[in-house]
Amino acid sequence: MKFAKSLVAVLAMAGFCLGAAPFAGAADQGPVKIGVYLPLTGQNAFGGQLELDGVRLAHKEMPKVLGRDVELVVVDNKSDKVEAGNAVKRLIERDNVSAIIGTYGSSLALAGGEVAEKGKTPAVGTSCTNPLVTMGKKYYFRVCYIDPWQGAAAATYVYNNLGFKKAGILMDMTNDYAVGLASFFKRSFKKLGGEIVADLKYSSGDQDFTAQLTELIKQKPDVVFMPAYFAEGAIIMKQARELGATFRLMGADAMDNPDTVKLGGKAVEGFLHTTFPYDAKMPNMSAEAKKFTEVWYAANPGKDPNVNAALGYNAYYLILDAITRANSDKPQAITEALAKTKNLSTPLGSLSINATHDAEMPVGIIEYRNGQRVYLTEVTPK
Repeated sequence: MKFAKSLVAVLAMAGFCLGAAPFAGAADQGPVKIGVYLPLTGQNAFGGQLELDGVRLAHKEMPKVLGRDVELVVVDNKSDKVEAGNAVKRLIERDNVSAIIGTYGSSLALAGGEVAEKGKTPAVGTSCTNPLVTMGKKYYFRVCYIDPWQGAAAATYVYNNLGFKKAGILMDMTNDYAVGLASFFKRSFKKLGGEIVADLKYSSGDQDFTAQLTELIKQKPDVVFMPAYFAEGAIIMKQARELGATFRLMGADAMDNPDTVKLGGKAVEGFLHTTFPYDAKMPNMSAEAKKFTEVWYAANPGKDPNVNAALGYNAYYLILDAITRANSDKPQAITEALAKTKNLSTPLGSLSINATHDAEMPVGIIEYRNGQRVYLTEVTPK
């Protein structure tokens, strides 16, 4: 069957399975079960809930596949590694799902991924960017880029676009996501010709960053890269400005949250972070991005779509496309179809799954101006 190249085509296939004969007696086979494990409580709950909103929006648009209803089985992984593994185990062994969506957070995906591998059930990560999530995995995929790509893009932007030659690092040493991103930024920045003048650390849950920020001010970097989650990142920004720091601060995709401005206040002015290539106000929006934006606002009046919602939407969309091409809801068939995904048009651009089960795409750059989140441009790493 010719592979779908547009959202319209996939929507049609989801309902009517064009190009492949639907199962005989499909209605008698019961629903196709898709599991969802996301952090709906705990540290990462806001991001997890946004991704679930995107999954549910896609499910509302595409409620059937192969002539059968799709049933979402949602489990809260509670922002906890052990709970993430237990959630995937439950979805496979108790709920008998055909495929799994999730999760937000690389450390959670690493824990859940081991269980998915043992259970031979395909899973599609949403915003888990650590390369180890899919490394050596047969059944784990993702709709996001990976941290080497993101870290290199951040370094490329500050060195080439902003002309910054000296950088500092401030990272959570207890978080896989932060450690990985900081490492990839440092490697790329130095390769471009930049100098790392300070490399400082903190632990998850810390509230006072005065000592680290004071040292950073002393070392006089042009920019400080801090791959933090939005709550801690907002605190760092506020304390940096209170101490009189003049360096620019740059974060990564975990800072892409509507509450960043709310928590950081005036301290977010000039803050930069990488993001996935979607924004409700981005220039030159594709047809698929326009469609997603329209259906989001129709379902959520007055609430702007966040890129995490687009990632959740994409994960559901990708799985249904794989099921349709495989003409099967069997985990092995879906796994094989996912691995063959090429040039699928989505709100985040053309999506192909590469040999390591990752999605490669440009990296967006956000800057905060006058209390507003502004999508500046896209960067391809050097």
